[in-house]
Amino acid sequence: MIDGREDQAAGLRRLFRQTPPAVVAYYATGRHRVNHAILAAHRIAGQHHKVLLLDEAVGDEALAGALGLDPGPDLLQMLDGRLTLSDLLQPVPGLFGRIPAAAAALALPLLDEARRACLLEAMRVLHRRAGFMLIHAGCDSAKDPSPFVQAAPQRLLVAEASASGACESYCVIKQLASAGAGSMHVAVARAHDAADARNFFTSLQALVRHHVGVPLLWLGEVERDDLAAGLTRTPAPPLAREASAVFLRRLAGVGFSPSA
Repeated sequence: MIDGREDQAAGLRRLFRQTPPAVVAYYATGRHRVNHAILAAHRIAGQHHKVLLLDEAVGDEALAGALGLDPGPDLLQMLDGRLTLSDLLQPVPGLFGRIPAAAAALALPLLDEARRACLLEAMRVLHRRAGFMLIHAGCDSAKDPSPFVQAAPQRLLVAEASASGACESYCVIKQLASAGAGSMHVAVARAHDAADARNFFTSLQALVRHHVGVPLLWLGEVERDDLAAGLTRTPAPPLAREASAVFLRRLAGVGFSPSA
């Protein structure tokens, strides 16, 4: 939980740590997409990383049900002053927790100055306290990515090694590319073995290269590889720190029109 009584020294150590929090927007595909999304989060957290799930997916693609949680109040509901971040954060064993954020993602461009500042400050607090901030989005939203997804410096696709997984993965990549997204990491789930996972990725990569033109980066198998290491290996630390700051700057600029 976020503890308001945290001692100042601990807060400063986190604020100025050398390894910045990684912010990754991610999608999962296939018949078991929600389970794949949760497994990927746990695999990323497996090396003692504090993983925060900022869940903007809705309906069957939201993570709450599979995690045994209530849908919970949205991050947007903090803006009326009746809820705090501690009230919103849903504990998840093995992770930092989950915060529903579908309404906040939609509302950000429309907020007045005071509410925008409140929401951005909440994001800064979460950003400092998480080792990884995973922005989970539903596949149907890829054609119109939220401000949170667009601001994230990295994107991850958790692709099920199946016919439906391949079809959905291609559609998500194509839609994100049309919305201006660049390269994307790919982690393969439910492959028979390492060779099967690689073959699936190679086929998807060839299809995307020919028809879409954005680069795909191999991250590994969800069940067997160290996903966190792959996501933090590039960019190099100085660039990673800059990318981390870029996320907050991009959010601050969403829908903002300076007065004349």
